[in-house]
Amino acid sequence: MIKTLQKILLIEDEPDIQEITKSALELVGGFTIETANNGFEGITKAQKFLPDLILLDMMMPGMNGVTTYEEMQKIESIKGIPVVIMTAKVQPNEILMYITLGAIDVISKPFDPMQLSNQVNQIWNKYCGK
Repeated sequence: MIKTLQKILLIEDEPDIQEITKSALELVGGFTIETANNGFEGITKAQKFLPDLILLDMMMPGMNGVTTYEEMQKIESIKGIPVVIMTAKVQPNEILMYITLGAIDVISKPFDPMQLSNQVNQIWNKYCGK
Protein backbone atom coordinates (compact mmCIF):
# COMPACT_ATOMS: atom_id res chain seq x y z
CA MET A 1 0.00 0.00 0.00
CA ILE A 2 1.30 3.46 -0.91
CA LYS A 3 1.51 5.79 2.07
CA THR A 4 0.19 9.30 1.45
CA LEU A 5 2.12 12.28 2.73
CA GLN A 6 -0.12 14.31 5.05
CA LYS A 7 1.67 15.35 8.24
CA ILE A 8 4.96 17.27 8.15
CA LEU A 9 7.05 18.51 11.07
CA LEU A 10 9.13 21.60 10.28
CA ILE A 11 12.11 22.16 12.58
CA GLU A 12 13.31 25.69 11.81
CA ASP A 13 14.59 28.45 14.12
CA GLU A 14 13.98 31.46 11.85
CA PRO A 15 10.39 32.75 12.38
CA ASP A 16 10.10 34.24 8.86
CA ILE A 17 11.24 31.07 7.12
CA GLN A 18 9.06 29.00 9.43
CA GLU A 19 5.95 31.05 8.58
CA ILE A 20 6.61 31.09 4.81
CA THR A 21 7.27 27.34 4.77
CA LYS A 22 4.24 26.52 6.91
CA SER A 23 1.93 28.72 4.81
CA ALA A 24 3.26 27.37 1.51
CA LEU A 25 2.85 23.74 2.57
CA GLU A 26 -0.59 24.22 4.12
CA LEU A 27 -2.15 26.58 1.57
CA VAL A 28 -0.59 25.25 -1.62
CA GLY A 29 0.04 21.64 -0.63
CA GLY A 30 -2.84 20.97 1.74
CA PHE A 31 -0.50 19.38 4.30
CA THR A 32 -0.92 19.42 8.07
CA ILE A 33 2.12 21.21 9.46
CA GLU A 34 3.51 21.27 12.98
CA THR A 35 6.45 23.58 13.69
CA ALA A 36 9.32 23.48 16.16
CA ASN A 37 11.72 26.34 16.87
CA ASN A 38 14.75 24.20 17.68
CA GLY A 39 16.06 20.65 17.83
CA PHE A 40 14.96 19.96 21.40
CA GLU A 41 11.39 21.08 20.66
CA GLY A 42 11.48 19.19 17.37
CA ILE A 43 12.33 15.89 19.06
CA THR A 44 9.53 16.37 21.60
CA LYS A 45 6.96 17.34 18.97
CA ALA A 46 7.99 14.50 16.65
CA GLN A 47 7.15 11.98 19.38
CA LYS A 48 3.68 13.48 19.91
CA PHE A 49 2.77 14.48 16.32
CA LEU A 50 4.34 11.41 14.62
CA PRO A 51 4.72 13.12 11.23
CA ASP A 52 5.05 11.33 7.92
CA LEU A 53 8.04 13.54 7.07
CA ILE A 54 10.40 15.91 8.89
CA LEU A 55 11.88 19.04 7.30
CA LEU A 56 15.01 19.85 9.28
CA ASP A 57 17.06 23.05 9.26
CA MET A 58 20.81 22.52 9.66
CA MET A 59 21.93 25.75 11.30
CA MET A 60 20.13 26.24 14.61
CA PRO A 61 21.40 27.46 17.97
CA GLY A 62 21.75 24.97 20.82
CA MET A 63 21.29 21.76 18.88
CA ASN A 64 22.13 21.90 15.18
CA GLY A 65 20.45 19.76 12.53
CA VAL A 66 23.06 17.00 12.60
CA THR A 67 22.78 16.56 16.36
CA THR A 68 18.98 16.76 16.19
CA TYR A 69 18.92 14.02 13.53
CA GLU A 70 21.31 11.82 15.51
CA GLU A 71 19.22 12.21 18.67
CA MET A 72 16.02 11.35 16.79
CA GLN A 73 17.61 8.12 15.57
CA LYS A 74 17.94 6.97 19.19
CA ILE A 75 14.16 7.12 19.77
CA GLU A 76 12.30 4.06 18.52
CA SER A 77 8.97 5.81 17.81
CA ILE A 78 10.50 8.41 15.46
CA LYS A 79 13.75 6.98 14.11
CA GLY A 80 12.13 5.66 10.93
CA ILE A 81 10.53 8.96 9.92
CA PRO A 82 12.08 10.25 6.67
CA VAL A 83 14.02 13.51 7.03
CA VAL A 84 14.64 16.17 4.37
CA ILE A 85 17.30 18.76 5.15
CA MET A 86 16.48 22.42 4.40
CA THR A 87 19.63 24.52 4.29
CA ALA A 88 21.61 27.19 2.47
CA LYS A 89 24.70 24.98 2.85
CA VAL A 90 24.43 22.98 -0.36
CA GLN A 91 27.97 22.43 -1.59
CA PRO A 92 28.39 18.89 -3.00
CA ASN A 93 30.40 17.73 0.04
CA GLU A 94 27.72 19.14 2.39
CA ILE A 95 24.90 17.41 0.49
CA LEU A 96 26.88 14.15 0.58
CA MET A 97 27.26 14.54 4.36
CA TYR A 98 23.47 14.98 4.81
CA ILE A 99 22.68 11.94 2.66
CA THR A 100 25.36 9.89 4.43
CA LEU A 101 23.83 10.96 7.73
CA GLY A 102 20.55 9.43 6.59
CA ALA A 103 18.50 12.28 5.11
CA ILE A 104 16.48 11.26 2.06
CA ASP A 105 17.07 14.56 0.23
CA VAL A 106 18.04 18.24 0.54
CA ILE A 107 16.01 21.36 -0.26
CA SER A 108 18.19 24.42 -0.74
CA LYS A 109 17.40 27.80 0.76
CA PRO A 110 16.21 30.14 -0.45
CA PHE A 111 13.38 28.14 -2.01
CA ASP A 112 10.37 29.14 -4.09
CA PRO A 113 7.34 28.98 -1.75
CA MET A 114 4.99 28.33 -4.67
CA GLN A 115 7.06 25.30 -5.75
CA LEU A 116 7.83 23.92 -2.28
CA SER A 117 4.82 21.59 -2.06
CA ASN A 118 5.63 20.12 -5.47
CA GLN A 119 9.25 19.67 -4.45
CA VAL A 120 8.27 17.94 -1.20
CA ASN A 121 5.77 15.70 -3.04
CA GLN A 122 8.41 14.73 -5.62
CA ILE A 123 10.87 13.81 -2.87
CA TRP A 124 8.17 11.84 -1.03
CA ASN A 125 7.10 9.95 -4.16
CA LYS A 126 10.71 9.17 -5.10
CA TYR A 127 11.76 7.83 -1.69
CA CYS A 128 8.64 6.90 0.24
CA GLY A 129 5.65 6.64 -2.05
CA LYS A 130 6.40 3.20 -3.41
